Amino acid sequence: MNTASLKTANKTSRFQLSPHAMALYAVLTAITFSASGGAPTPLYRHYQEALGLTPGMLTVIFAAYVISLLIALLTVGSLSDYVGRRPVIFAALLLNAAAMVVFIDADSAALLTTARVIQGFANGAALTTLGATILDTNRTQGPLLNSITAFIGLAVGVLGSSALVAFAPAPTQLIYVVLLTLSLIEVVLLLQMPETAARKPGALASLRPVVRVPQQARLMLAQVTPVNVAAWALGGFYFSLMPSLIRIATGLTSPFVGGAIVAALPFAGTLAVLAMRRQRASRMLGIGTPALVVGVVVTLLGVHEHLFPLILLGTMVAGFGFGSAFSGIVRAVMPLAAANERAGLLSAFYIESYLAFSLPAIAIGLFSPMLGLSLSTYIYGTVIVLLALTSLIVLRIAPMALPVTRRF
Repeated sequence: MNTASLKTANKTSRFQLSPHAMALYAVLTAITFSASGGAPTPLYRHYQEALGLTPGMLTVIFAAYVISLLIALLTVGSLSDYVGRRPVIFAALLLNAAAMVVFIDADSAALLTTARVIQGFANGAALTTLGATILDTNRTQGPLLNSITAFIGLAVGVLGSSALVAFAPAPTQLIYVVLLTLSLIEVVLLLQMPETAARKPGALASLRPVVRVPQQARLMLAQVTPVNVAAWALGGFYFSLMPSLIRIATGLTSPFVGGAIVAALPFAGTLAVLAMRRQRASRMLGIGTPALVVGVVVTLLGVHEHLFPLILLGTMVAGFGFGSAFSGIVRAVMPLAAANERAGLLSAFYIESYLAFSLPAIAIGLFSPMLGLSLSTYIYGTVIVLLALTSLIVLRIAPMALPVTRRF
């Protein structure tokens, strides 16, 4: 919807936000949702000690968030195309606020899981709606903004939560109070936000999950699936068990240290997306996949040698590889679908990504009590390296499948 249409549709509003202001609102709100998703990570160790949770229970709590998010993507992911952006954003913000309230009083695994389920559904609903709002109001920079909001939000959420847990009072409550306040402020600001999508019939039908991979995109998706799974599985490990590993491997007990390592992964991913934004998909994958491999190997070496600086270096390199590979995959796969096929293809991509984000982390959480977290990490890291190398070899053998002249 262009600027003139926005003004006409909202001519009765007392206050009118410009398209730039609306884009900024959508970006900041998307960052808030991502930050909310990452905020519990530095607290997992505290929950583990205070509530007697096993690593397996921690990963189940983490996975509850991802599964709920996936359900939201599959059901209400396109709802804003039919009822408008504002109602869906409003509902997602209220759900996120409710999750923060549950987190504030959570004193059991059941309450933590409940909070994560509510939060996951809120984030899933907000992910596509805010992304669409950004594209509605800024077609030129929209794809880039959508690529970095999640990375920035996760980094800010984990690092901010770590700082508050380490240096401020009420470690299990203050971060959620801050995020609750931000969510409520954004609810108020939403009242001044003009609608950017006209209503149309079909809202109920849109709730039916539909996932389709176009025939012409299947080969490319298959080629990049191993590195995509590797990248997201690495992210899942960091956001579920990395703070516990840091404590075991280095002896450093400050929550800020573990949080800094976790935050370094999406921070480096953000840098990669910005630095590689003008590159072709083939080059982004050609750089990102080896960087992911090298980063994981250096991180495992740091764990073995009990060296925090080496773990941090490996995390930054792996994060750069994650961000570059992620952008390269999107640019390689999405242009292969026709306009009316992209929603289904994007849903399939998200399902694959978030399953990789959660299921391997659950597995390592279940096996680590038997094998030890360090040994489990070596096995996990080795699998990630092999997956990434598989994609690298496949893409070397069949490079012509990459859309080297088209950009998403």
